[in-house]
Amino acid sequence: MSAEGTSERVIVVGVDGSKSSSGALSWAAGEARLRGTTLKVVRAWRVPVLAYGPYVSPPPLSDFKKSAEALLDEQVKTVLGGDPGVTVVREVAEGPAAEVIVAASAGAEMVVVGSRGLGGFAGLLLGSVGAQVAHHAHCPVTIWRSGQEGGTAG
Repeated sequence: MSAEGTSERVIVVGVDGSKSSSGALSWAAGEARLRGTTLKVVRAWRVPVLAYGPYVSPPPLSDFKKSAEALLDEQVKTVLGGDPGVTVVREVAEGPAAEVIVAASAGAEMVVVGSRGLGGFAGLLLGSVGAQVAHHAHCPVTIWRSGQEGGTAG
């Protein structure tokens, strides 16, 4: 398969800054190296609606996007280092994380997400984003679980 409109082979990984998504990023980069594919790292962002009301206007949308881009760049640099050994494409998009990742999965060989993100209840085995991506992605899905590499639950 190829990414939308290209002949390039792609593995998509969704990240949110969490430990679980960093593990998924590391695993996906290794898989991309093995398969000789491009790694597309995707991060969703949203305007925090509860923080603003009729008397307080939110900052420009470009500020939220720039913040998401900076967080994405930092996570990629921290996890993969300066030379990841694979072509890395970064994408930030406004919207619910599951919808953004599912959209990015169109034409991909695989999508990878962590089992738990930043929100929700830590005791759940699978987060809501992972569950939605697993049900709606346009390609095979790998759910990376913390502790997976060492064989222990995390």
